[in-house]
Amino acid sequence: MFEIVEKQTLGPNVTRYEIKAPRIAKARQCGQFVIVRALPHSERIPLTIADVNTQTGTITLIVQTVGKSTLEMTTLKKGGSFADVAGPLGQPSHIAKYGTVVVIGGGLGTAVVYPQAVALRNAGNKIISIIGARTKDLIILEELLGSVSDRLIITTDDGSSGKKGLVTDALRELVENPQTKVDAVYCAGPVIMMKAVSELTRPLNIPTIVSLNPVMVDGTGMCGGCRVTIDGQRKFACVDGPEFDGHKVDFDQLMDRLKTYKGHEDKKYEEHKCKLSKYASPKKGTA
Repeated sequence: MFEIVEKQTLGPNVTRYEIKAPRIAKARQCGQFVIVRALPHSERIPLTIADVNTQTGTITLIVQTVGKSTLEMTTLKKGGSFADVAGPLGQPSHIAKYGTVVVIGGGLGTAVVYPQAVALRNAGNKIISIIGARTKDLIILEELLGSVSDRLIITTDDGSSGKKGLVTDALRELVENPQTKVDAVYCAGPVIMMKAVSELTRPLNIPTIVSLNPVMVDGTGMCGGCRVTIDGQRKFACVDGPEFDGHKVDFDQLMDRLKTYKGHEDKKYEEHKCKLSKYASPKKGTA
């Protein structure tokens, strides 16, 4: 069992878990992930390792409640335990000294680019970070990412924080500024956002690394659920990724595959939400 030593709400439906997992904390490298089961009967889901503390033997996971499994996670309390945490899995991030690197996190993708920003800064790069969200309440890790960045840019769809607009608007301003030479881009978030970023940097020949989030079951390349097409070749995000050259990813295929189980997932989420609400409701005659 993997004890939850800290649980914190970061925003609407976004929770930070600090979990006791000393062997994973010691072995993990930037960009890797774990496969988690909240309860013994829960399905297996992949989660990025957002941070580690080798002294306390803990790893940090940041989870957005979007389906039944992540909803089950919300029932776990500090002092409780996850049934399973397997990892670290996947290939580590490719970290090099580029010069000026722009890291872009859309929504929960900020949890992915934060450890990349730390590693890239330690490699001697100048870091410009862009965080994008629909609204102010959905921005996460602003202070942490800001602490390892030479410049931090916030964008929101509704203009409630930072600049009104998309992350691509902020990136376009940077690459069109003759005083700013962007040498590489690291990006994580919604697939449509990663596609837009990659299309913007492609004609400029700016190396662009994206972190993909396909359906994943075992995390070892056996099930084939996480297959993606990279430069016309079949790859498995769990063992070949999760990070790939954004200019070579078939994003349209990825978006189509992500819709495969959406109806089933939505149904299970609503069923489990109703079930939890029923159990949480006080009995008649009680306070």
